[in-house]
Amino acid sequence: MEQYSERLNGIFQALADPTRRAVLGRLGKGPASVSELAKPFDIALPFFMKHIHFLEDSGWIRTRKEGRVRTCAI
Repeated sequence: MEQYSERLNGIFQALADPTRRAVLGRLGKGPASVSELAKPFDIALPFFMKHIHFLEDSGWIRTRKEGRVRTCAI
């Protein structure tokens, strides 16, 4: 179990934040652009991107960029 503790910490940290949980809930309905995901939150896009990167780094989501649009999916 100890060999997985760092990965598990990242997974649970990702779920600990209400913004990240809301993003995961929205992505449960299907892929969405970062701007679409950020729309309901009253935070600047650079701060919102930190949540996206955290979710991506912890393995919850993946992103792809086409032109100027970054799309996220579970």
